[in-house]
Amino acid sequence: MAQENLAVVVHSPGDLRLENLPIPEPEPNEVLLQMHSVGICGSDVHYWQYGRIGDFVVKKPMVVGHEAAGRVVKVGSAVKHLNVGDRVAIEPGVPREMDEFFKNGRYNLSPTIFFCATPPDDGNLCRYYKHSANFCYKLPDNVTFEEGALIEPLSVGIHACRRAGVTLGSVVLICGAGAIGLVSLLVAKAMGASQVIVTDLSPERLKMAKQLGADFQLTVKKGDSSEQLAKSVHDILGAQPHVTIECTGVESSIQTAIYATRSGGVVVLVGLGSPMTTIPLINAAVREVDIRGVFRYCNTWPMAIAMLSSGKVNVKPLVTHRFPLEQALEAFETTRQGVGIKVMLKCDQNDLNP
Repeated sequence: MAQENLAVVVHSPGDLRLENLPIPEPEPNEVLLQMHSVGICGSDVHYWQYGRIGDFVVKKPMVVGHEAAGRVVKVGSAVKHLNVGDRVAIEPGVPREMDEFFKNGRYNLSPTIFFCATPPDDGNLCRYYKHSANFCYKLPDNVTFEEGALIEPLSVGIHACRRAGVTLGSVVLICGAGAIGLVSLLVAKAMGASQVIVTDLSPERLKMAKQLGADFQLTVKKGDSSEQLAKSVHDILGAQPHVTIECTGVESSIQTAIYATRSGGVVVLVGLGSPMTTIPLINAAVREVDIRGVFRYCNTWPMAIAMLSSGKVNVKPLVTHRFPLEQALEAFETTRQGVGIKVMLKCDQNDLNP
């Protein structure tokens, strides 16, 4: 095993560095992984640019990265289900205690949860990383490392569609055609949605949405009123959607989501924007439109692996750029500029394949 553990570390706003760190030793219930593919998320870029997201503030150097897959190179003494050489996808959120949220299956809401690349917890954009073995999932032979890394954003889509109650015949509006909007589209279709319409400012992203199976695309123009956009959605579909999945966090888009959704329907808020947002709450209330939040995901990796392995969902087109780990700063700049959809970093010098 090489003794070099190159990692991508944010020190303070605007200060992102490549550094060599010690190779960690796994605890009894952990495995040491040689990382292979790690995607860059908008939150990673945000911590680099601003040093914080909400109440999570970078106070000490932090390794970024949480969309990841790798190979087991060392196994803790108490681990029974994984062996050296196994290819795994990493679920980045690991509960630290058996609290009420853990017990009722909503461990993502545990206030003490460990989460990769959320201060003060280090992420996994490095050569070698140790993680709880119970939150490493073995990949089938026909699922690539990159697909394994994409299970993390795919899980957001699964959790959002579950929270929304997407089922056979659902008509779905997705606001935003970024990575999360696109995985929500893939999942909604896989769960049986009959029609999905996607909105975005970018014609390029809407083109990708069409390629991935969106039935309709609506280009949003700055200055469009939320009521007018809601009417456009209705006109295109011939009906109001049962479910709207809002992936932008933009105030006007959340307003559109509420106006557009049919009475008795569900709006799920996935995108994070301003802490205080003005919305037509009474409109939602008198029409019994449920507004539901999403915080990451829970219990999604087995379903995601089954979706990928069976071919029901194809996430491969989402990866538009690849960089070796040594070019991480260039990769982050590419993501910051909003180029492409998903930028993937390759952490294993000897294996740069997907």
